[in-house]
Amino acid sequence: MKFSESWLRTFVNPTLSGEEFSHLLTMAGLEVEEEETVAPPFNDVVVAQVLEVSKHPDADRLNVCRVDIGDGSPKQIVCGAPNVAAGLKVPCALVGAELPGNFIIKLAKVRGIESSGMLCSAKELGIAEDASGLLVLPTDAPVGQGIRDYLDLNDRLLTLKLTPNRADCLSLTGIAREVSALTGTPARYIEIAEVPVTINATREIVLDAPQACPRYCGRVVTGLNAKAPTPEWMKRRIERSGIRAISSLVDITNYVMLELGQPLHAFDNAKLSGAIHARMANPGEKLLLLNEQIISVDPDVLMIADEQKPLAMAGIMGGEESGITLETSDLFLESAYFAPTTIAGRARRYGFGSDASHRFERGVDFGATRQAIERATQLILEICGGQAGPLVEASADLPQRQPVRLRVARVAKVLGVQFSAAQVAELFDRLALPFVRDGEDFLVTPPSYRFDIEIEEDLIEEVARLYGYDNIPAPAPHGSLAMMPQTESARSLSRIRQVLAAGGYQEVVNYAFVEEAWEADFAANAAPIRLANPIASQMCVMRSNLFGGLIANLGTNLKRKQGRVRVFETGRCFLRDTAAGSATSPVDGFRQPWRLAGLAYGGTLPEQWGSTTRNVDFFDVKGDLEALLAPHVALFEKVAHPALHPGRSAQIVLDGTVIGVIGELHPQWVQKYELPLPPVVFELDLEALKRAELPQYAEVSRFPPVVRDLAIVVDQNVVLQALLDGLSAHRESLVQDIRLFDVYTGKGIESGKKSLAFRIVMQDTQRTLQDAEVDAAMQHLVAYLQSAFAAQLRV
Repeated sequence: MKFSESWLRTFVNPTLSGEEFSHLLTMAGLEVEEEETVAPPFNDVVVAQVLEVSKHPDADRLNVCRVDIGDGSPKQIVCGAPNVAAGLKVPCALVGAELPGNFIIKLAKVRGIESSGMLCSAKELGIAEDASGLLVLPTDAPVGQGIRDYLDLNDRLLTLKLTPNRADCLSLTGIAREVSALTGTPARYIEIAEVPVTINATREIVLDAPQACPRYCGRVVTGLNAKAPTPEWMKRRIERSGIRAISSLVDITNYVMLELGQPLHAFDNAKLSGAIHARMANPGEKLLLLNEQIISVDPDVLMIADEQKPLAMAGIMGGEESGITLETSDLFLESAYFAPTTIAGRARRYGFGSDASHRFERGVDFGATRQAIERATQLILEICGGQAGPLVEASADLPQRQPVRLRVARVAKVLGVQFSAAQVAELFDRLALPFVRDGEDFLVTPPSYRFDIEIEEDLIEEVARLYGYDNIPAPAPHGSLAMMPQTESARSLSRIRQVLAAGGYQEVVNYAFVEEAWEADFAANAAPIRLANPIASQMCVMRSNLFGGLIANLGTNLKRKQGRVRVFETGRCFLRDTAAGSATSPVDGFRQPWRLAGLAYGGTLPEQWGSTTRNVDFFDVKGDLEALLAPHVALFEKVAHPALHPGRSAQIVLDGTVIGVIGELHPQWVQKYELPLPPVVFELDLEALKRAELPQYAEVSRFPPVVRDLAIVVDQNVVLQALLDGLSAHRESLVQDIRLFDVYTGKGIESGKKSLAFRIVMQDTQRTLQDAEVDAAMQHLVAYLQSAFAAQLRV
């Protein structure tokens, strides 16, 4: 809502500066989004009258003018404007005046003729882009008056960023009502009397869709002069409100809309046939609008029509064929109330909007419908002449204003400020909200222009606004805090994050709704959970794993020349599941498990002189996961996964349960997503990561360990984990640790075989081990390997 501050101050004029005025509105919930001045700073420019004009003796395009500036001593001014003429009243910059652009007017000679000032165009004053000639002023402009005062150029233009619920402030009357309530300054509203009826011409009004249009008022005005010029004061006000002046009749309807908030429409009465109908659109109906757009109207669009044809899209835009022109002599003036749900979204559906639809879809004061048409008729008769017929009204069931109860104690609880019942009553009186007392409670009936008051909290907001948000104290919260117990059998999410951050990973947060292609590529999900109303067309499904967002993060970093990336994310994934009722299945047919995923790309270490550059591989990230899972020991088993390289991926098994996957990104997706190198990614169930074991005491041996190495040769297809599991199950009690430290194939090893070297640590907590028992323990292990895996000792 854009408006002129000086126009608003004709309604209510508090003793506030412009800055204080803007702050007042903003803190009352009417945010001042933009402020601008009508004209840039300049001085010493007055209204002047050109008395004589003669040609310059030495310049064909210059004129020498005698100009009256109101001081009784006409000045000689040389002027080159093509429209200068004797008798015109124009702005004149006096000697010493400073115009926009730091242009100072001096006493000068122009081609030998002395010039004592400058006659100005609108562009030279900074109030318009037109530079075709002098700014011609009305003939009644007082000579000698400062042009800033005469044209009200000290005015400011304010643009309010109104929330959709405050449609009552889409007019100067509504804003004035707010300012009066906020400051206590009495408001002076326009007095609107019923226009005398001098003719009997009327048109019948029929409400065929009474729920969509419960009130419609119309009046015939005849014998008017549509060519009459719009008064300068009216043109100035509507143009400063961001609306282009067109013609007197159009300007009057726009002026009343800005003044009272009620959109109006004028039809050429000679182009109408029979009664006026407010009805829904007929199938296949088309309409040529005022913006020269031909539309096919949907059946849910409310239309204004006569007996033969559609005339307008109700509350949105009129039709070209029934519109007024400069030749119109008789008109039919419309003022109506249309239900907001009937208008909402209809204009946007056809790719345009209007000031009328902006107001109607938010709610227009249905109690001011007659008042608006009387005001418009009054202005039409004053400016264009004519004779007014009787006002015809058709009405149905208007919105009911249900009383809203406000408890004074509730106000104090919500705002933290104690209010007495008398204080609340005084605030409601300032807002002109009618109420009755019910004990300590108030029953407030919202006026017809306040669609935003429906519940108790709305009234509490009104109290807060008038009291002043700046006046509400903001005490620091206080309370008795207790240390919450933390079980040692579970790790917190913050601890898991700390471990990953210590490993060089950075946390990211991505949207849970993703591209459908990601689900197909990284999860082989042909039936993802689809969103009914996505925020963007490409983000139309819910993710079933976290890989897509991480790979997008990698792409973003690579575009910004980041060659080493370590990121992780925790979040919910969304899967279809017929079983419901568990913690991960709160909705029938779906599971929403928490997961943790990570990605590593680029060098294992930041570039440095202490080590050679090497790109991260599967085993680097596997080590990160082993550190994350410690003290648990997980198994890594080969697996096929749609997102991962078939030979460089594994599933992670903990206590016999698969808890996640790890691997290089599949070469197909590396190529598709234009990645220079394959990243290594992993994903784990977060609940499995949170599990922790209670610490168990174990005696630390004071005796030295015995370390033996065991090298064996086995078939190439023997899986290492099977060897380790078997050795662990068949070891003697004195064997404390078995660890692989070397794998070898090549010279000295048969084809199809491999050499594995294990380091075996033996120790007892009570005594030093003897060679015989160490040898026996080793022989026991060798015997097991020979029998179970056909292993041979390597010599």
